[in-house]
Amino acid sequence: MNSLRLSLLTIVSILLVGCGGYSSPSPSPITPTPTPAPATGSTPVSIPMNARTLGPSAFNPSPVTIAVGTTVRWTNDDTIAHDSTSNTNVWASGNMNPGAHFDFTFQTAGTYPYHCTIHPGMTGTVVVQ
Repeated sequence: MNSLRLSLLTIVSILLVGCGGYSSPSPSPITPTPTPAPATGSTPVSIPMNARTLGPSAFNPSPVTIAVGTTVRWTNDDTIAHDSTSNTNVWASGNMNPGAHFDFTFQTAGTYPYHCTIHPGMTGTVVVQ
């Protein structure tokens, strides 16, 4: 009879372990605090018709205010070449022929004045917050 009990206990033990009858308590799941993603997307700035005569209105809009991580896309909507060049050498588009565009992504907060080197009276500002 003792061997029958021992056999039954062995079978029950195997079944309990195999079927998950015993498990150690699981720790509660840890939910990490999400880190906000940097801003993404593109903000358009137009170089309108007759921009060389518009001075501080030659880049539209200006100033343009964006979040860190945003790309500004300058598009030359004029009939002659222009460029977008940072006053502090952060970026330089090179000549943009009519219809061309230039993209620059701003990774640091600050105020960035810029101009057209072809037509120095054309000025603009990007404000990154």
